[in-house]
Amino acid sequence: MAKLCFSIICTSEIEEKLLDLILTSFPDDVFTSMPIFSHGTLPGQMSAIEQVIGRSASVCVQVVVSDEESVVLQELLKRDFTGTGIRFWATPIVFDGEIA
Repeated sequence: MAKLCFSIICTSEIEEKLLDLILTSFPDDVFTSMPIFSHGTLPGQMSAIEQVIGRSASVCVQVVVSDEESVVLQELLKRDFTGTGIRFWATPIVFDGEIA
């Protein structure tokens, strides 16, 4: 089964709601979240300082999903986060594993 790394960029204001969604919808999946700076954010979604420096403080969440889970995750994001400016993409994973 093909796996994808599904990356989501969001503001810190909606981070907890997004993490809760992933925890409850994909309880068996390991995922990461990290603070980042994003570039190319629409000016209306940036503070005055962020507009001057050209980047905005954001959060990146990455979760490994199947093709089917990717579709479900997209539907959940559209349902719960319309109008928030969330950006997302998925990239194929060549291999993964766990060292136990």
